[in-house]
Amino acid sequence: MVRFVAVRLLRALLTIVLVVTFAFIVLRLSGDPALAIMGNEAPPEALAAFRREWGLDDPLWLQYLTYFRAIFRGEFGISMRGGGRALDLVMSRIPATLALTLPALVLKLSIGIPAGIYAALHRNTRIDRAVMVAAVTGYTVPSFVLGLLLVQWFSIWLGWLPTGGGGGWPHLLLPVLTLGIGGGAVLARFVRSAMLEVLGQPYIRTASAKGIPWAAVVRGHALPNAAIPTVTIIGFLVGNLIAGAVVVESVFSWPGIGNLLVVSVTARDLSVVQCILLFVTVTMVFSNLTVDFLYGVLDPRLRNTGQSGGH
Repeated sequence: MVRFVAVRLLRALLTIVLVVTFAFIVLRLSGDPALAIMGNEAPPEALAAFRREWGLDDPLWLQYLTYFRAIFRGEFGISMRGGGRALDLVMSRIPATLALTLPALVLKLSIGIPAGIYAALHRNTRIDRAVMVAAVTGYTVPSFVLGLLLVQWFSIWLGWLPTGGGGGWPHLLLPVLTLGIGGGAVLARFVRSAMLEVLGQPYIRTASAKGIPWAAVVRGHALPNAAIPTVTIIGFLVGNLIAGAVVVESVFSWPGIGNLLVVSVTARDLSVVQCILLFVTVTMVFSNLTVDFLYGVLDPRLRNTGQSGGH
């Protein structure tokens, strides 16, 4: 068990370092923050002073080492655009993002799990086909397209809900629906497949042949075994909530981390962008790590084989 935990912790740490390194390099090769923040009309002396102040004229390897030393000290940089601490700016947006992503997660689970189970138990019926058509549609439509469609229907045509912005639950409803529908569709397809695989196993037929009521077979044998692979997709959906919020918050002008990321990338505010990417990476890696540990608990055989459903 110790080896099982150690291997996965090391893998998680390596993933975080690689992602942060890649983002660091790409951000510095994709444009000059001095020009983005000060403008093309700024005199060369002012641009040079800006680069010197923020260490942008140092070699890339030195900037990289300086950045990682600061992270290990718990320092995530200063916003080039606003002057405040990048971490404080990001933390101030987390409550708004959680207010969006947590209800969206509940909606995904509420849609996907019951729909997938019901479709599997009524395989090849009209209900099954209807659920799968809805699931495929919800999965294939991009979130920004779905968001714009919801705005068109509920805000412009019906006038029931605001088109965007921060505020109470009326402003929150459309973004939550946009995030929740797509994830619920993915989960429904996966749960249906997991249930069908379990229902086709010999022990299910044996339990039915013994005269055990079908409802008891489903509750006692099918659902617990289908839950093991389902943990994988739920962990994936949790990890992608923050990443998906980037698009949805931009569409609805929701004042969360995703919206801040778009604004900061446009303004070339490197410290804020790096802080957000680190937060998103840690969130996704932690979700996958949790899936690994849950797999080890639900199926102890995985601790011996070294396999995992989270990666």
